[in-house]
Amino acid sequence: MPKVEIYTTLICPYSLKAKELLEEKGVAFSEFRIEGNQERTAEAKQRSGGRETVPQIFIDNEHVGGYHELSTMEMEGKLDPMLGLS
Repeated sequence: MPKVEIYTTLICPYSLKAKELLEEKGVAFSEFRIEGNQERTAEAKQRSGGRETVPQIFIDNEHVGGYHELSTMEMEGKLDPMLGLS
């Protein structure tokens, strides 16, 4: 199964939705909370090409985007193959 990483904050509803979607699929992921952590925040921004919002999601080090991109991939049937679920 691919390595899934997600940068989040505790109170972001889109972070919660992204985690719920991944959990519903039975996908294990590493979560990096960035609030109050300047190093993690800078890391997320650098890896995502300058994006400053959360969540920022990576599958096998490929930047997927945020929750909207993740849910669009799901609706289009592109997420399962990327996660090795098809």
